[in-house]
Amino acid sequence: MDRTATRRRPRMAQTLVDTLRQQIEAGALPVGAQLPTEPQLEAQFSVSRTVVREAITELRAAGLVTPIQGKGMFVTDSSQTPAIVLTPREIQSIPQTLEMLEFRIAVETEAAAIAAHRRSAQQEEAIRTANQDMANQIEAGSDTIDADFAFHLAIAQATNNFYFADTLTRFGKRAIPRGQFPTLPSANDESYLQGVLAEHERILEAIADQEPEAARAAMRDHLLGSQKRYRRLKR
Repeated sequence: MDRTATRRRPRMAQTLVDTLRQQIEAGALPVGAQLPTEPQLEAQFSVSRTVVREAITELRAAGLVTPIQGKGMFVTDSSQTPAIVLTPREIQSIPQTLEMLEFRIAVETEAAAIAAHRRSAQQEEAIRTANQDMANQIEAGSDTIDADFAFHLAIAQATNNFYFADTLTRFGKRAIPRGQFPTLPSANDESYLQGVLAEHERILEAIADQEPEAARAAMRDHLLGSQKRYRRLKR
């Protein structure tokens, strides 16, 4: 492994974040504008796909962009983001939530890669069904926690390794962070949930296409974005 490149990547991602943030704040990328695609950003800034994805994850965590399923990433009006007021119980839950997400990043990224390699047609269909269930719940304005958890559990089961599914089952729906923070605006915000669904779609398609590295990266981006959002609550 090129350790120099590994150390350099976070700095490159932050440079890209700063550049895009400046473009957004200056109006070069106005509210509602579509962000350039990942390949376009790679070419424009001469960086890798990983750097681009890390930068987009950071912009999402900052509330500057949001994904729209099937269309891409769009600039949002961060000034309209409501103030976050957490209950004492929610505040106490933040450290545990961050530890849970750290653990899930370690376990579920590999689970996604293994599932992409080992999944059966029936297991792929179970993942797809869970994802569609979540889409239906969002459209109906219903709670999405059960469907979200079912999606991640179906992936764990598709590893065909007992311990992945058993570990996630022991956590249960506590593994889905927004269930622990009901007062967060994003807990029931349709645009946020559509963004989660778009991330799930990337994971699903990588597993369906049996591309372990793509599945690993998609799951990592998904959980890392969640971790960064909740880490911001500590500030």
